[in-house]
Amino acid sequence: MLKLNNIVDKGSIKKPKRVGRGIGSGKGKTSGAGHKGQKSRSGVSIKGFEGGQMPLHRRLPKRGFKNPFRKEFSIINLKDIDKAISSKKLNPSKEIAKTELLKAGLIRKNSLGIKLLANGELSHSITIKVDKASKKASESISKNKGKLILEILEEKAGQRKQKPKKQEQ
Repeated sequence: MLKLNNIVDKGSIKKPKRVGRGIGSGKGKTSGAGHKGQKSRSGVSIKGFEGGQMPLHRRLPKRGFKNPFRKEFSIINLKDIDKAISSKKLNPSKEIAKTELLKAGLIRKNSLGIKLLANGELSHSITIKVDKASKKASESISKNKGKLILEILEEKAGQRKQKPKKQEQ
């Protein structure tokens, strides 16, 4: 039976070049690679080579900077917490920590720190344990007679700690 997914246009299917199959094929002997030189050899990669001219990737200036001491945070808004409490994913009477937020699906990675932002309204009194919080978020929690516990973010394993600078006298 003819269906839309069964239709095949034989003219649109191009057969691959069969190289090295005799002089009559047009791609015999050197198989389209020409005579001698770097491009005729196998296993030679010359991507980005511009004939000795300074390549584009070396002509362009370096941009940006990656801070090795950067601390990454999973961001949670007050409306997300409120929604999770309403859908019975979080219990407002217990202390809300990283493990509860992971189980509720509000954060994805356990390794990152947690930052609380004040996007949305909070209608429950909660006790929450996070690494960082915005001023508005902490005000909103205290307004609802809740409690905000700020943890000190632990350094990741293998990450260097920055030494405090010595004060000159």
